[in-house]
Amino acid sequence: MTTSATQPAPVQVDSLLLEVADVVNTTLDLNTILRRVAELVRRVIAYEHFAILLLNEKTQELRIRFSIGHPPEAVERCRIKVGEGVTGLAAQRREPVLVNDVLKAPEYIEALPQVRSELAVPLIIKNRVIGVIDIEAPQPGYFTEDHKRLLSLIASRIAIGIENARLYTRTSRQAKTLLVLNEISRDLTSILNLDQLLQRIGEAVTRLIDYQMFSVLLVDAAGSKLEHRFSLRFNETVQIKQNIVIGRGLVGYSALHKEPVLAPDVSKDPRYINSNPETRSELCVPLIYKDRVIGVLDIEHTRRGYFTDDHVRTMTTLAAQVAIAIENARLYERVTRQERRLQKDMALAHELQFRLLPPCCPVIGNAELSAKFVPAREIGGDLYDFLHYEPRPQNRSRDGEERKPDLGIAIGDVSGKGAPAALYAALASGFLRSHAGSRPGAAEMLTLLNESLVSRRIEAQYISVAYAVWDDERRLLRVANSGLPLPLYCHDGRIECVETIGLPLGLFEQAHYDEVSYRAHPGDLFVFLSDGVLDAQNREGEMFGLARLSTVVKANCQGSANDVVTGIFAAVAEFAAGENAYDDQTVVALKVLGNSGKRK
Repeated sequence: MTTSATQPAPVQVDSLLLEVADVVNTTLDLNTILRRVAELVRRVIAYEHFAILLLNEKTQELRIRFSIGHPPEAVERCRIKVGEGVTGLAAQRREPVLVNDVLKAPEYIEALPQVRSELAVPLIIKNRVIGVIDIEAPQPGYFTEDHKRLLSLIASRIAIGIENARLYTRTSRQAKTLLVLNEISRDLTSILNLDQLLQRIGEAVTRLIDYQMFSVLLVDAAGSKLEHRFSLRFNETVQIKQNIVIGRGLVGYSALHKEPVLAPDVSKDPRYINSNPETRSELCVPLIYKDRVIGVLDIEHTRRGYFTDDHVRTMTTLAAQVAIAIENARLYERVTRQERRLQKDMALAHELQFRLLPPCCPVIGNAELSAKFVPAREIGGDLYDFLHYEPRPQNRSRDGEERKPDLGIAIGDVSGKGAPAALYAALASGFLRSHAGSRPGAAEMLTLLNESLVSRRIEAQYISVAYAVWDDERRLLRVANSGLPLPLYCHDGRIECVETIGLPLGLFEQAHYDEVSYRAHPGDLFVFLSDGVLDAQNREGEMFGLARLSTVVKANCQGSANDVVTGIFAAVAEFAAGENAYDDQTVVALKVLGNSGKRK
């Protein structure tokens, strides 16, 4: 267009300032402000081409943010360095630049045909250039000093409105991005299938960045290569078998240095490996889990300079969540693969643990025994055992006959539950049997067991054991305890606690254990138990407790040892009313046989 534009009628400066203030104060939408500025400028200066260029402070480039009369392709490719061209010169000098004839101006950069005059005015706020207003006309000498003053006046007032709108737009965009990131994070953490997760990640990124190519590359088991685990090309899932050595290419560089890589123009980046002819710009963000790179998110576009610093920040935030989600999915896959094997192992461990327990209670002349163990899980940390003391050759009665061997009775409760507790219980059981050959007394056995466990100390593991030695010929029971609930002694219709105390085993090198002796009579009953019995809870959170246990024992003390054990477990089960046991439960009962009568 070469015809002269008709200049608008002169306007009052006060009226102009009011209209500028209205533009600044009535909206925070950047597009609205820029459009209204263009309209306002046209009312005072008839231009052919209009543009507002905003400054990228990092690159020191001016890019067209709003324009009238500029072809889209010209807007897209426009990148003007500060100090170059008329607009770059205005930004550098921080003052208006008026060119009456661009053909005679060496600084002019031809972007549009048939332009002869140009006026560029910097947008300055707080002594900082944020952009330039640029108007052009096809006639030489078209713009005047009055035009320069008017446009400078508008620019000085409108800069703050543009900056506020940019800040508001950036803040709003960040808020929306954070909201989307939060939604994506919640969504990703609920997916434990790795293939489904990667598909969802590709879909999620589209809510943040309108990419054209996307890949998730994961570090291989050897830690030397990146494998394409999932890829999208123009919304189509594709299989890429190309592996990338860590350190090579943009993605390899990102993985090696644990930092994002932004390539505005891949053709100018020497690190780029040309694998996609369509790619012009690329952004790579490492996936880091516990300071270890597990992969890279790679997004590409066919447009140069498409990705921004905001995209880098957004993808870096997302990558942290993606890394956690991928590791969780991988862990779940490993757990799933191992689950069947673990179930088989647990079933075998359950069987082995019960085989470690005595197959049945030993038969002795003047007493009967009963025992039962119920683990809270597949395997538990309780134990009980019966240890036969081999008689010594010199250990004979007055009539010359060999005396009956003593019997060691052990019941234990390991700290913790499950497999670790079961293994520690097996260790303690082995030590008990190894020390039985020396025929130790009750307190001596606890001391020996403590020394053995302390010499093979295991962090945070210990065991409480009640140990008793039964002399069947004399009906004598010697008892020592190292932290289990006090055993119960039922006789003459009364129940009392066997008062023995001591520190748990396996914690302290020096420990002392009390020992008490009972000369039992027919009908007497001794009950040993782990704290899982007393601590059993009902739905109201009440514990079974010593009082209920004493009532059950007293009610069954006239029966057999098996009646007592069965009665205790039945009462506990009825009390818990289906609630899962919190701890292992073990009971051993010793009932003295013979005709009960008056004690002598």
